[in-house]
Amino acid sequence: MPLIFDPLYFLFAIPPLLLSMWASWQTKRAFKKYSRVGNANRLTGAQAAKVLLDRAGIHDVSIVETQGFLSDHYHPGKKQLALSPDVYRQPSISAIGVACHEAGHAIQHATNYAPLGVRSALVPTVGIGSNLGIWIATFGIFFSAEPMILIGALLFSAVVLFQLITLPVEFDASNRAKKLAFEHGLVVNDSERQGMAKVLNAAAMTYVAAAVSSILTLLYFLMRAGVLGGRND
Repeated sequence: MPLIFDPLYFLFAIPPLLLSMWASWQTKRAFKKYSRVGNANRLTGAQAAKVLLDRAGIHDVSIVETQGFLSDHYHPGKKQLALSPDVYRQPSISAIGVACHEAGHAIQHATNYAPLGVRSALVPTVGIGSNLGIWIATFGIFFSAEPMILIGALLFSAVVLFQLITLPVEFDASNRAKKLAFEHGLVVNDSERQGMAKVLNAAAMTYVAAAVSSILTLLYFLMRAGVLGGRND
């Protein structure tokens, strides 16, 4: 890709890359640490998620096991909460935290939490922006065609919007998880609450890193298009 030969690109790419690597390392570190700490109730992630859904009056969401490490997610279209093996099967603080976070998304969906609806609506445009937008901008840079770069930047802006909307969605799900897990007795003391918070807070930083990366990429395209900072011939 021609971008790798542009020194300016490194100024925008390296900081978010380092932030992303740090956030990923912190998340894996926290998860692995607290996956070795059992919760007092000996509840698996699947059991904890079911408690939260039942208490919220949600009975049409299935809880299934999915393969992969930290591949946990909630699928609004299928009304399916998919948990990785370490979360689905294990009675650990990490499992409780991640499962309750995903249950938080299901509760958001059931209560029509607006940012989740906006994020879901943006999903079809994100693929276009992250693929077509980047390639159009890249070819524009290669051929020094500023209008083409600008078109690519506009398409890529959908990715930025998606990442920004994702932040309140993820933070809200984590806040719901922390609050409800304690209220419903899934975590029973300060030690368990703090461990759960550390896992979820570390995971939240991965979304911050993704947002920073997309914003800086957009700014780079806008600079190369001459919209910001003058022309870059």
